[in-house]
Amino acid sequence: MKRKLALLLAFLCAQTHLSALWAQTPVGDLLDSETFLQRAMQSPKSRRDHGARVEELLRRMTLREKIGQMTQLEIGMVTTGKDQDLRVDPVKLEKAIVQYGVGSILNVRDQALPVEKWHEIIRQIQEAATKRTRLGIPVLYGIDSIHGANYVQGATLFPQEIGMAATWNPELMRRLAAVAARETRAAGIPWSFSPVLDIGRQPLWPRFYETFGEDPYLAKVMGAAYVRGMEGDDIASSEHVAACMKHYVGYSFPLNGRDRTSAWIPEHYLREYFLPTFATAVRAGAHTVMINSAEVNGIPGHVNRYLLTDVLRGELGFQGFIVSDWEDIKKLVTQWRVAANEKEATRMAVMAGIDMSMVPSDYSFSDLLFQLVREGAVSESRIDEAVRRILRVKFDLGLFENPFPDPALRAQIGSPEAQQLSLQAARESITLLKNEKDLLPLPKNARVLITGPTADSLISLNNGWTYVWQGSEESLYPKDKLTIRRAIEAKIGGSNVVYVPGTKIVRAAGGPSNSTPTDIDVEVDIAAAARAARDADAVILCLGEGSYAETPGNITDLTLGEPQLKLAEAIAATGKPVVLVLVEGRPRVISRIANKMQAIVMAYNPSNEGGRAIADVLFGDFNPCGKLPFTYPSAPNSLVTYDRKAFETETASFGNVSFRPQFEFGHGLSYTTFSYSELRLSRERVRGDEELEISVTVTNAGKRAGQEVVQLYVRDMVASLTPPGKRLKRFAKINLEPGQSKVLTFRLRRDDLAFIGPNNKPVVEPGEFEVMVGGLVGEFRLD
Repeated sequence: MKRKLALLLAFLCAQTHLSALWAQTPVGDLLDSETFLQRAMQSPKSRRDHGARVEELLRRMTLREKIGQMTQLEIGMVTTGKDQDLRVDPVKLEKAIVQYGVGSILNVRDQALPVEKWHEIIRQIQEAATKRTRLGIPVLYGIDSIHGANYVQGATLFPQEIGMAATWNPELMRRLAAVAARETRAAGIPWSFSPVLDIGRQPLWPRFYETFGEDPYLAKVMGAAYVRGMEGDDIASSEHVAACMKHYVGYSFPLNGRDRTSAWIPEHYLREYFLPTFATAVRAGAHTVMINSAEVNGIPGHVNRYLLTDVLRGELGFQGFIVSDWEDIKKLVTQWRVAANEKEATRMAVMAGIDMSMVPSDYSFSDLLFQLVREGAVSESRIDEAVRRILRVKFDLGLFENPFPDPALRAQIGSPEAQQLSLQAARESITLLKNEKDLLPLPKNARVLITGPTADSLISLNNGWTYVWQGSEESLYPKDKLTIRRAIEAKIGGSNVVYVPGTKIVRAAGGPSNSTPTDIDVEVDIAAAARAARDADAVILCLGEGSYAETPGNITDLTLGEPQLKLAEAIAATGKPVVLVLVEGRPRVISRIANKMQAIVMAYNPSNEGGRAIADVLFGDFNPCGKLPFTYPSAPNSLVTYDRKAFETETASFGNVSFRPQFEFGHGLSYTTFSYSELRLSRERVRGDEELEISVTVTNAGKRAGQEVVQLYVRDMVASLTPPGKRLKRFAKINLEPGQSKVLTFRLRRDDLAFIGPNNKPVVEPGEFEVMVGGLVGEFRLD
C-alpha cells in the first residue's frame, strides 16, 4: 500500500528532492516549467509548529466555543447598511462573536471598500473577538481576491486566471499573486479564496475564465505559482495570506456546461485530469481548501467522504482545513435532496470531512451541530479534529499575536511597481491567433475605425469578481484606466481614430430561475459603423462578452451573439482590413466570421491595464507572445481538447465527418519567426529509473526580438487505455534577439510517462513513445 501511495504522489506531483532554496527568478529568464515546479513544492523553511499551543487552547474550549470556530458568517450578519455606507452593528456583532463565538467572517456587502473602511470594520470585529470573549480567539476574515485584491478600492488588478495561463509564465504569476496577497493583507484580511484549480475542459462553464485552462500540467505549474505567491515562506508576515484551493474537485466539468450542475467523471479520468492541480497545491503548502458546490457521479461534493477524507487527506496528505462553499450544506436538502432536513445534512457534511461551514446568513449550523454532538450523532473528537485544523491556520497566520489591521500597510496598495507588473502580464497574455499578410502591427499614422461592444468598456476587460460580484458596476471602476478605444487614441492621436459602437452589451433582468441580471447583445448603429469603415485604413473590431460570475453567466450556446456577428459581416463587406480583438472569458464561436478577418487577437480578460496592453500589441510596441491555454472550438457542438485521439476529429471513417478546432491549444503567433532544429534525445532506450534528456535549439529567425514558449509533448504509441494524441510534459519561455539561438534541455523521468490505469492507479507501461517539440519529432523506447 505504501509503495502504491508513493507512486500516486510521484505521478500527481512529479516531486523530486532539490537542495536549492526558493529563489527570486527574474521574469523572463530561462527557467523551465519543471524546475520552477520543484522549487514551488519545497516546504517553506520558516513554517512554525504550533501544535502545543493548539492543544492547550483546545483543552480549554467548551463545545459551544469549538462549534463557533467551525462557523463562518457573511459580513451582513455583523453590519448594517450597504455599499459604502456599511458599518458594524453592535447588537449583531455581540450575537455573532460573543454569544456564538463565530470563528470566521467573509465577503463584502455588494461593493469593494476603501482600505480605511476595511480597517474600521475588521478592527471592531477583532476587538470583540479578542477582548470580549472568554478565550480571545481572533476571527479569520476571508475574501475572494481572484485577480488581485478586487474588493479593495485602489488595489492592483491583473488578468483573470485564463489570461495568466496564456502567459505561460509561472514566475510572473507568482509575483502577481504576491501583489494580491500583500494588498489583501494590507486591508486587514489574511485569507483569500483563491486560486481556482478547476480544469477548464468545458468552455460553456461560466467560470471558465477563472481556470488555468484545459491542461493539468500547465494548470498545476501556474497553480503552484499562485499558491507560493499568496503564502510565501511565512503566512504570518504582513505581505502574505492563507491560500484556498478551490473547488475540490470536478466542479468545472458539468455535463450540460451550466454552473453547479452534475458532472459525470470516471474515477481514472478524475485522477488523470482534475486531481493533479490540487495534489500539487497541497505540496506547495496551501493551508485551506473549498469544496465543489455541485456533484460528481451523483454524490454532492460536500458529502463525498471518499474524496474529502480518503483521497484529499489520506492520499494527498492535506493537513489544513476544509471550508464549504456558500450555503452548500443547506443545499444538500433544497437542491441535491440527499438529506431530509438541514440537521441531517449538517451531520453528513461534517462526518464526510467539512471542517468549517460557510453558512452564511443564520446560526442554523451552530445550533444543529451542537444538538448532534449532544445526541451522540457526531462525536466531539470529530469536532476537536476540525477545530484543531482551524486553530492551526490562525496560529500560522500570526493572528493571535497581531489580529488587527496595520494602518502603515495602506501605502502598499496600488503601487506603480505593482501596476507595471500587471501591465506586463496583460501584454504577455495577449495571443495573436491570425495575421494575414502581416497586417499587424499597424502603423501609428494609420486612420482607424474602432467599433464593437468591448471597445470602450473596462467591464469587459475585467469580467466578474471586479469591485462587485458580477463586475458590472461601472461607477466603481478607476477613472484613470484606459479602455481599448482610449488607449489607442492616446497612442496614435484622437484625430486618427473614429469610434462608432455598432452594437452594445446591456444588462437585462434575469429569467424565472435567476433573479440576477445578465448580459445581452443589442444592435446600435451597424450601418453607421460600416459607413465609417470606408474612410479608414483599417478597422479594429472589438467583440466578446460583458461581465458575469458563476450561475448568472450560464449560456446555452457558445456562438457569439447575433448582433456582433452581423456587425463583423457588415464591416468585412466594406473590403477594409479588419483586426478582430476578442475580449471574452470563454471561447465564443466565431467560425462564421473568422475567415473574413485579416487578423485575430485574443485578449481574454486582461483587467485594468488591458487597454494599454492591447494598444501596445496592435501598434507594435510589444511583440505578442501569448499562447492559447485551451482549444478554441469551431462549432458549439464540436468541443474537443488538444489531447484528443486522432480519430475524433481528423478521419472520416465509420461515417464520421472530420473537423478541426478554430485554433489549437498552445497556438500563438509573433511578429518575428522562430525556428526549431537539432532535436536530440540522450538515449533511444530508457531502462529502470533512467532519465531521458531532450535538447532542442530554438532560433529567432526574424528581424525583431521576441519571446517564445517552447512546448514539449509526449505521445504514448500503445497503451492499455486508449492513449491521448499527445500530452504536454514541459515548457519554457525564452527571450531571443534577432539571429540569436538557445539550446534548451528538458529532462523526463519515468513518472512523466505514467497514466492512471483501469484500476485507478498510476501505471508506467513499456513501449514506444514520441517526443514532439516545435514540429520536430524524436522517438524512444521505454523498457
